[in-house]
Amino acid sequence: SVRGGLENYFLVERILNEYEIDVCFHLGAQTIVPTANRSPLSTFESNIKGTWNILEAARNSKLLKALVVASTDKVYGESPTLPYRETDKLAATHPYDVSKACADMLCTSYYHTYGLPVAVTRCGNIFGGGDLNFNRIIPGTIRSVLRNERPVIRSNGKFIRDYVYAGDIADANLRLAEALLAGKEHGEAFNFSWEQPQSVIEIAKKVLKIMGSKLEPAILNQAANEIPEQYLSSEKARARLGWKPEWDFDTGLKKTIEWYKQYLKPA
Repeated sequence: SVRGGLENYFLVERILNEYEIDVCFHLGAQTIVPTANRSPLSTFESNIKGTWNILEAARNSKLLKALVVASTDKVYGESPTLPYRETDKLAATHPYDVSKACADMLCTSYYHTYGLPVAVTRCGNIFGGGDLNFNRIIPGTIRSVLRNERPVIRSNGKFIRDYVYAGDIADANLRLAEALLAGKEHGEAFNFSWEQPQSVIEIAKKVLKIMGSKLEPAILNQAANEIPEQYLSSEKARARLGWKPEWDFDTGLKKTIEWYKQYLKPA
């Protein structure tokens, strides 16, 4: 493995060349919304500069045949018409959302200008084992239950979001890369979600129910610069990539809970 920052162009270019990379998944970013609000410049460095470095290194590579770039549903901004579709305009307003929208548009630019074999994924809220950001609702609630502490909800609990299991997103990335290698979907963006929007409080209560806990969530109502309702249509991904979620929400949630039980159990 190689450790380094995406902000270092020469390192990114060297990695693609020395390791003879032909398929690249650009998943690295500063993804935490409150951090972006507090520190927009470092978020822009990571998410915008990091992406143009990947794109430029890919453009200069003689071997790279497919580049999949992770974006987010937040690039669509606040919309009166839901679910979001790929034909909707990008209308981000807050630092994290804008950083990803810029990255998204850079991909479009590199495809149209240089013919780069790049495509973009726009996903709902991804969950699964391995996510150690315990400010997020699912890992945070699981850890709280295991510690017998009240789960904390930063917002008012009413925000509506899409959720999708990490295993399904791994499959989505692979399908999109295969399409690029086959000469298809260059310059395209795809939404990936379960198409089952739920409120944050509903998610917390499902975790509590599955874990057999009677704890009550503490609602802080402190979230800032977040969009009240966001959810996606995955119709395009179904029609053109043959993608659909393999795991239903409860099954994915149970698998996730088991991972954290093992990870957080006392040594």
